[in-house]
Amino acid sequence: MSKKNQTLGEFIIENQADFAYSSGELSRLINSIRLAAKVVNHEVNKAGLVDIIGAYGETNIQGEDQQKMDVYANETFIKTLTNREIVCGIASEENDDFITIEGHKKDHKNKYVVLMDPLDGSSNIDVNVSVGTIFSIYRRVTPVGTPVTKEDFLQAGNKQVAAGYIIYGTSTMLVYTTGNGVNGFTLNPALGSWYLSHPQMQFPETGTIYSINEGNYIHFPQGVKDYIKYCQQEKPEGPYTSRYIGSMVSDIHRNMIKGGIFIYPKCSQNSSGKLRLLYECNPMAFITEQANGKASDGFERILDIKPTELHQRVPFFCGSTKMVEKAEEFMTAKDR
Repeated sequence: MSKKNQTLGEFIIENQADFAYSSGELSRLINSIRLAAKVVNHEVNKAGLVDIIGAYGETNIQGEDQQKMDVYANETFIKTLTNREIVCGIASEENDDFITIEGHKKDHKNKYVVLMDPLDGSSNIDVNVSVGTIFSIYRRVTPVGTPVTKEDFLQAGNKQVAAGYIIYGTSTMLVYTTGNGVNGFTLNPALGSWYLSHPQMQFPETGTIYSINEGNYIHFPQGVKDYIKYCQQEKPEGPYTSRYIGSMVSDIHRNMIKGGIFIYPKCSQNSSGKLRLLYECNPMAFITEQANGKASDGFERILDIKPTELHQRVPFFCGSTKMVEKAEEFMTAKDR
């Protein structure tokens, strides 16, 4: 039985049997992610003291301006995962294409691929607001012993074996699932250890917080506009509260604890939505469902969408089940 304040290492060992395809590799992979997270956390906490904030001067495959911390976090996670020879492939929001990882014998024997958003909400670092890392883990589908192909990455979210996020905030937390609930671990910076602080995290069935960038209201589908109006109406519990940080990890983390919904819909400016299915939506949807919540594109379950490209974008509705279902009602009425 997992106990509050046990270390992440102890938790992994104790729950090894719950991991899909349990062989020790997935445990080592989670350990590598926690190590990279500590390195990135150390650098994030120095923002303002060293030259690590601001724009890097280049754009990524999304056409977005890269921040210096985007590049640093991306390189740190890739280097850590590559050096430990645990994965056979990595795909990142910051890279044009996936990366093939060979073992020291060049035998491609590893079984897992990792997809990640190395630093979600990175522009917030300049103003000392929480940011995060999102990761998703799949078992490869091509034969072991051969180089990975795009097919290994273009899997539906319901095939994930693990997913998680790290939130770099007032405290640093690693929250993850392997399909047996969601657990959160807080970093003790003095000791460098992660401790179980939030066991079996769950979304309240409903809540009173809605998280959406209302500055884009004029561009939203009518169903989303109607849902926002519903949120603002008087109810027995009062009108809902608007809370939007601009870092999806932070918004969803808060909503999971307090109860709420996060929405990033398609709009006239982004007809397919803005968030990436593989690097952001699938892992957060897996976590959300494991935490008793719901995630959809407004009409269908996110985890059932079959990806067609590495940087595919989708609309995203995520949070407390009853709130997402209500939003879907408005979408179905106006925008199907």
